[in-house]
Amino acid sequence: MKKILISSLFSLALMLGVTSANAQIQKGNVLIGGNLANLNLGLESGSNFTFDLTPKAAWFIEDNIAVGGYVDLGLTTNKISTETRYGVGALARYYTGKDAEVLKHGRFFVEGNAGFGGSNVNNNGPKTNGLNLGVGPGFAYFITPNIGLETLLKYNGVVGFGNQATQSALNLSFGFQIYLPGQSTAKKVKKDMN
Repeated sequence: MKKILISSLFSLALMLGVTSANAQIQKGNVLIGGNLANLNLGLESGSNFTFDLTPKAAWFIEDNIAVGGYVDLGLTTNKISTETRYGVGALARYYTGKDAEVLKHGRFFVEGNAGFGGSNVNNNGPKTNGLNLGVGPGFAYFITPNIGLETLLKYNGVVGFGNQATQSALNLSFGFQIYLPGQSTAKKVKKDMN
C-alpha cells in the first residue's frame, strides 16, 4: 500500500512539474481559481468595508481558448448604507499565442463574460438587476507550470431594470488560478513516462 501511495504521489508531482510552460493552456485542461478586487478595510470611524470576489472555472476547448462559468460576490458597507453585488454566468478567455517577451513565464489574455447580475443599495439607493457584461485584458504569470498569478483590468456593466437602468465600473483585480491537466494531457504525460 505504501509503495502504491508513494508511486502515485511521485507520478502526480512529475505530471505537474514536467509539463512545459505552454502545457497549462492546452486543449482539455481545466482552470480553477478566482479574482479579488476592490479590497478596502477602512479603519476609521464611518469608513467603508469593500470587497469583490469572483470564483471561476473554465475548460480549454482549444489551445489558448477556455470557456466556463463565474460567480460574482461583492459587498460595500458603512454606517449609512450597504451595497450588494452579485452575478453568475458564462466566461471566455483567449490567451496570446506566445510567452510574453518581458517575462518568460507570462501570458497576456482577454476575458469576457455575460450572465445575470445586479447591484443593489439599501435605503432607496440605486438598484439595477439584469444583464451582466464584462470584458478586459489581463496578464497571467506562471510561478509554476500549473499555478498562475494574474491581474485583470475589466469593464463590468449591468443593464436592466430597477430604479437605475445601468451601472458600470472599471475594476483592477488580482487572481490566483490553478491549471489542472485534463485527461488527455495526463495520458500523454503517463505515456511519455513509460
